[in-house]
Amino acid sequence: MPFQAVLFDLDGTLLDTAGDMGAAANHVIASLGLPPLSDEVLSCTTSDGSYALLRAGIHPALIEQHGLEQLRRQMLAFYGANLCRHTRPYDGVEELLGWLDRRRIPWGVVTNKPAALTQPLLAGMSLFTRCGVTVSADTLPQKKPHPAPLLFAAERLAVAAAHCIYIGDHRRDIEAGRAAGMTTVAATWGYISTGENPDDWQADHRLGSVRALADWLKDAFSTHC
Repeated sequence: MPFQAVLFDLDGTLLDTAGDMGAAANHVIASLGLPPLSDEVLSCTTSDGSYALLRAGIHPALIEQHGLEQLRRQMLAFYGANLCRHTRPYDGVEELLGWLDRRRIPWGVVTNKPAALTQPLLAGMSLFTRCGVTVSADTLPQKKPHPAPLLFAAERLAVAAAHCIYIGDHRRDIEAGRAAGMTTVAATWGYISTGENPDDWQADHRLGSVRALADWLKDAFSTHC
């Protein structure tokens, strides 16, 4: 099956956002007089999102007292005001996206981050100027692991889902990609949750670095295009 397009998850796949997500979570946690989350906890929790980060640092009784949604609003307000202080693309991402652009291979982003955060984050980084489609958590009624966001992205790129590759660092990414009929790649350089084994996700491929991904994509498009 010839490949024609590449779709990426965002956090933990293209961008290392743990520093800014962690700062936002720790801002809320510190306001309750609690110790901050460690880098180790952040590295294995960020992909699970704001709820998981807050639950990792705040006792359930305090969450019930203050309200999880209220705490999340506080966290996201801080995060939205400090989106790019520590966030960086992983090593090799800029070169990889440049290669896709030079080859005129369509690519896009499918993330469970809300659009109000996704759009300004991508707009602040020049490497996303040629991104062909962006699908956020609230673009559709469904979000990953439902396949609808991936199918919508493929449709926007005018490429059949079976000709797309989807790359992500979470089980839900692989589940969504498989359900959409795409070739899936587990990005094991990302935020792998404690107790998760990417071997169990049934991805078509598992790669440990962006540079390994770039090599694999170059070979895949050379062989199948």
